[in-house]
Amino acid sequence: MALLEVEHVGIRFGGVQALDDIGFEVREGEIVGLIGPNGAGKTTMFNIVSGVLDADHGHVRYQGRELRGMRPHRRARMGIARTFQNLQLFRRMTVMENLMVPVDASARRGLLADALRLPVSRFEERRAEERARALLHFLGIDDVGGSIAGDLPIGIQRRVELGRALCLKPRLLLLDEPAAGLDARETAELAATLTRVRDRFELTMLLVDHDMALVMRACEHIYVLDFGRLIAEGPPEQIRENTTVIRAYLGEAA
Repeated sequence: MALLEVEHVGIRFGGVQALDDIGFEVREGEIVGLIGPNGAGKTTMFNIVSGVLDADHGHVRYQGRELRGMRPHRRARMGIARTFQNLQLFRRMTVMENLMVPVDASARRGLLADALRLPVSRFEERRAEERARALLHFLGIDDVGGSIAGDLPIGIQRRVELGRALCLKPRLLLLDEPAAGLDARETAELAATLTRVRDRFELTMLLVDHDMALVMRACEHIYVLDFGRLIAEGPPEQIRENTTVIRAYLGEAA
């Protein structure tokens, strides 16, 4: 069953057709990659799915519901979370505080309850802290819970941002260049982590990344864009051998 459906999506910026009649689907429980060379349109497509941009035409459906025109915060409430290529952590807050923010923001209480320290306020605060601690442990970074997020190595910050997205309890997780800034060892660890996260939390993921090692390890199905058009799709082993993809994205075959 398709959790996310993209159908005949197109968008133009001035005289440039950034996306031209794009269609693909992400099935329940899959980790799907969206790749392509610089300027292929993958970031534009990602931003359309997440709600940062709205397509000129076409359809984007989540659980059968049309998303076009829907603001990002409403999509988040429906179960769509995302990470960012340029880390969007609260850099002067601790790791624990970063993970507690999304849980806290969705809590059923108001300013008065917080000011008076009513039972509902204390309960929601404990709930946020417990979920944050559990995720830190699952991601193997519980030892940095009290550290300032902006002072940590980039590889740890990437895990913190992943944990913060998971605090929203998403059903669909959008990953924007999660391997940016990581070395080969960290990229291999990230691929394994994404599979563990998918299995543990029963998530579906759409992954945009330039790092072919991550995409080939983590993804079960891959879509390839070039100049705003979909040029190939299939499992990693087919994409690796596809001559059109090799020419467009990996360079000419030897």
